[in-house]
Order: sequence, then C-alpha cells, then structure tokens
Amino acid sequence: MEWLELTIASASRGIDLLEAALTVNGFDSFIIDDEAEFHTFLETNRDYWDIVDEDLEKSLDGVSRIRLYLEKNPGTREEIVRLRELLTELLIEYPEAGLGSLELTLANVRDEDWENNWKQYYQPIPIGKKLLVVPKWMEPDRGEGRIPVLLDPGMIFGTGAHASTQMCMLRLEELIRGGEEILDLGSGSGILSITALRLGAAHATGVDVDPKAEDIARENAAINGLGPDRFTAVTGNVITGQAALEGLFSKTYDLVCMNIFADVIIPMAAVLPRFMTEQTVLICSGVLENRYEEVRAAIEAAGLEIDSLQTMNDWCCFTARKGKEA
Repeated sequence: MEWLELTIASASRGIDLLEAALTVNGFDSFIIDDEAEFHTFLETNRDYWDIVDEDLEKSLDGVSRIRLYLEKNPGTREEIVRLRELLTELLIEYPEAGLGSLELTLANVRDEDWENNWKQYYQPIPIGKKLLVVPKWMEPDRGEGRIPVLLDPGMIFGTGAHASTQMCMLRLEELIRGGEEILDLGSGSGILSITALRLGAAHATGVDVDPKAEDIARENAAINGLGPDRFTAVTGNVITGQAALEGLFSKTYDLVCMNIFADVIIPMAAVLPRFMTEQTVLICSGVLENRYEEVRAAIEAAGLEIDSLQTMNDWCCFTARKGKEA
C-alpha cells in the first residue's frame, strides 16, 4: 500500500489553531514536530529525564510543522485540493495568528518503510566477555560463544545501546555466580533481569512505574524462554509503598539493580536497605557524572557504602553494600 506524506510548514505560535482546524475538517492522522512543544514537554516531565539526546534536540531546532498521511487512491487528489483550500482560508481568516507560511509539500511513503526501515538501526551489541544483545528478528551468531539476550526494541528504556545499561550488564557479568535472587528497580524493557537470568540467576523481579513496561518486560523474557517461574514483572512505586508491592518488602535479594535517573534514585535510596542484607550488592547506574555527588550523599545517608565506581560517556555506575548499622 502506498501513502502520501503531506508536510505543512507552520509556526509555534499558531500550531494549536492549525491542529484544531485540521481535526475539525477530517484530517486527523498527523504528527506534530514543534520545537516549542518539545521543550514544554521536557519541562513538564522533568522527573523522567536527566539528559536530552543532542541529535534529537538539534533536529527540532527552529522546526514547526505538521505531517499528515493520506492513502493513495482515486479520491486522494480531491483531498489534497481540499487541504490546500483550507490552508488558504486559514491564512486569509487569521492573518495575525502566527500560522507560518503553511507551505504544503508531498512525498511518497510505503507501508514497509514504516514497518521495517527503523530496524536497520538495531544491530547485535557485544557486551563484556560473555553477552550479546540481539534484536529478536535477527539470528544470534552462536559462533562467537556469547550468551544472547534477545530483545524487541521499543519505546521503553533499555536496548543495551546506552552506556548506563552496558555498565550494569558488565557488573552483572562479573557478579552472577548462579542461583541468585534479583530485584530490578525501574526495569523498563527487562534487559537487566533477563541478562541476570541468562547468566544463571535463579529468579528476577522487575518493577517499573510504567504499566507498559510490565507487559514489554514479560514479552522480552518470553522471547528468551523465561517464564513466570523465572521472571516476575510488576507495576508500582516502591517509594510510596503501594499495597500491590507488599510482597517485595517481605524478603531480601542477592542483587538489587537500578538503572534510573538521579532524580528518582535520590528519593528511592531510603527504601533500598529494606531489600538488602549485608551480603546484598546494589548495582546503580543512570547517573550523570555531575549528579554523582548528590546521589552518593543520598545512598550513604541511607546507610549504604559505595565500594566501586565506573564511568562511561559521562555516565556513572557504582556498586554499594549495606553498612553494619543500616
């Protein structure tokens, strides 16, 4: 099936009016690319990020546009004419609204472009001496003798490409001896839980505040042949101590993993000793170097002692243990 991608050049000040006019007139399958909306989103959701991808930010520099899609059929030409007339009417009716030029450009798009082209950016990633992160649609190269961790990359954080994830995986490779009970806080795609289990851990529990993560992590575990007897995924917030998570607090774990941003780790630090014995190792990553001292202070205030620190590409990963008085 072929589609037309129609791009309307706009301006931030008038993009809400343009969006509303398109929707009212039946053009409701569109994507908004707007620098101002992007920065508003970041400011509104500060708890969920610590650093923004520079390439993404640059790609939206000065950009304000709406992209909409029409299936190519005998009536497509009339729809384009109707859209052009609507844009002309808007410019005449709202000359002071800051709509921008509303210049319309067209491009052909095929279904397979949407469905498959993005996959070329995901290739197997060797990590450490033993591990290989492999997209689920690719056959792992068994000749390397590495342990494959199969993933279906999606919107959930944790594909193995990020430095913070790789450092956690390296520590798991070093620490897993077999038979461990794992707690994975902020589990996202489930990559750390799956890695631990593929290395020989007995059971892993992944916890995330995003309900989408629970399903995605469980699906990724299944791709690796890991069922409910080995992996448990739950949704909840350990800081607020939700009733649904009571089971987590009833036992301790051999390894606790956290690959979350600093603004989440800091308030969560006080809860961590409840999951730990003096033999438990905490693996904590997702911390930018310029936030490390804040996180270290919170970890130590909770009675934990940091015993190792690694850095990669401006990110930190450290391990910590429970102090005798915690």
